[in-house]
Formats: sequence, structure tokens, C-alpha cells
Amino acid sequence: MKLIVTGGAGFIGSAVVRQAIAQGHQVVNFDALTYAACLENVASVEGNNNYSFEEADIRDRAALDRIFATYKPDAVMHLAAESHVDRSIDSPGDFIETNITGTYNLLEAARGFWEAQGRPDSFRFHHISTDEVFGTLGDTGQFTEETPYAPNSPYSASKAASDHLVRAWFETFKLPIVMTNCSNNYGPFHFPEKLVPVVIINALDGNPIPVYGKGENVRDWLYVEDHADALLTVLQKGELGRSYNIGGENEARNIDIVHMICATLDKMRPKDAPYSDQIAFVTDRPGHDMRYAIDPTRIATELGWRPSVTLEQGLEKTVAWYLENENWWRALQNRDGVGTRLGKA
Repeated sequence: MKLIVTGGAGFIGSAVVRQAIAQGHQVVNFDALTYAACLENVASVEGNNNYSFEEADIRDRAALDRIFATYKPDAVMHLAAESHVDRSIDSPGDFIETNITGTYNLLEAARGFWEAQGRPDSFRFHHISTDEVFGTLGDTGQFTEETPYAPNSPYSASKAASDHLVRAWFETFKLPIVMTNCSNNYGPFHFPEKLVPVVIINALDGNPIPVYGKGENVRDWLYVEDHADALLTVLQKGELGRSYNIGGENEARNIDIVHMICATLDKMRPKDAPYSDQIAFVTDRPGHDMRYAIDPTRIATELGWRPSVTLEQGLEKTVAWYLENENWWRALQNRDGVGTRLGKA
């Protein structure tokens, strides 16, 4: 297939690009190269004849129309988004413009192209979203594809709005779409503002390891390369108009993730004192959802997909990657736009 991947220089997008190229697809990486994007994430495929890059913004409709007309894709995988909850609290307008208006522009550009091509049945618009649109869970239960939306942060609200737009374009205009909502990703090339890289980097630098509240918030952790595999599976096998929840089947409290990372660092790069001594509990962020958990039954039973990496395996792979790629994350740490709020440093 010939794919347009929006946000293909970001964390999840670059994993999709690398895996799609490995599977023999042609890929057009469409990215605005904002603060969280990095072309080094896709350096391994830059010389591949099936890979192209376009620097453009999904808020720019003219650029979208040009790229569709030039490359004539068989499918779009839409990952471009502002994605950090802390940043959405500081600057919600950026999330509205990119995640809502940008998605609208992309839908309209895709619809215009699809209709001009004679509305081929083979075309796909794959919208990639988050489990955060469902809000928060108590001690029990899991999100299913039928769970009502109840977003609690500007980020999750903007993603929920984009999900609804995609559904509406399917129902109203019959644009052939599939949708996915994923749990928390982690792994190589994770931008150093999210929990796992924050813990690793602060630990290595001898700084306090910040943990919100008591660290009791629970997330389902999904290794990013497993996620990329799931996304390509849904793109090729998913039923039109249907959504699929993608989870790692790895629920853990944030504080347990922090201790697991510290223990892994103790083994891989030991020092005089355990890294866990650096843990520092800090004031919780506003609207912090207590628990997310995904029921992956639909994707498992209908498409035959299950995650392949356990949490223990994934964290070991991730810590090892950060130890071996300090030049990558150190350069990103020093970029303009990476501030001092917890989760950004």
C-alpha cells in the first residue's frame, strides 16, 4: 500500500513508519516538525526507495491537497496531534487548533481526494486516538469500544472531538474510516517529557524523580512497536466504520513503573545508592485520571492481534535503549519549547 502517515516523525508515528517500510509499504511521512518531532527517529529508513518526507502542517489545507494530489495514497494513518496532558493544561488552544481543526482539514482533504478518485472501496482513513477520551475508571472495569466518552483534560477533550468528527465523516459522507484508541505507549524514541523517559533521564542525571500525588494512578502500558504492529493490522483488516481498542494487557500503578525502572537501572548502570532514593512525590496535576484499563477482546477475536512484549521486557528494552542513545535524548532536552513543568524536563 501507499500510505500517508501524519506525525510520522513523532514517537508513535515514527514506529509506524519504520514498521510499514519493513513490511514493504510505500510511506509518505507528513510532519510539521514541531518540538516533539525528530527526523532522527526515521533515520533508519531515509535512504529507502519506498520512503518520502513532506514537512507540512495539518492545519494547512492547501498543503494537504497538494500532498494528496502528488502521492495518491491508498490510505492515511492520522497520528499528528498535540499529545501531552500537562501542555494542554498550560496551552489548550494549541490542542484545539491541531487536534480538532487539523483533523477536520485532513478529513476534508482526504474526502476530496477520495471522491475525485471515484470513491474507491479500497481507500482507508485510519484515525489513531487514545483511551483518555473515555475518562477515568474506578478500581474495577475496563474500557470497551462502547464505553461512553467522558474526557477530563483539554488534551483528551480535543481527541474526543476529533474522534467524533471522524465518525461523522463516515456516517455522513461514507468516507471509509477505521479508528483505534490505545493505552499508554512507551519504548525507544519516546520524547523526554513523558513519565518513562522522565524517570530514566532524571535518575541518570542524579535529579529528583518526580511522581504526581502518591503515584497510585493506574495505566495500561503498551510497547510502541507492538502498537505500530496493531495499527497496521487494523488498517489492513479492520471493518469500515469500526473502532478497536489497543491495549498492552500490562496494568500498573505509576509508582510501580517508577520502581521497576529504578531497579532496571540498578542492574544496568549501578551506582552507590539505589536510584529509588531519588523518588520525590509532588503536587498532583489538575484533573488527573485515576485509572485506565483497556478490554482488548475485539481486536484479539476479530483481527487476531495480541501484544507480544510484557511490561518487564518492554521496560528493560526501553532503559537499555536510553542508555545507548544519550546523544538523541540529550539534544532534545535542550530544545526550545521543552519547559520546566513536571513531565517536560
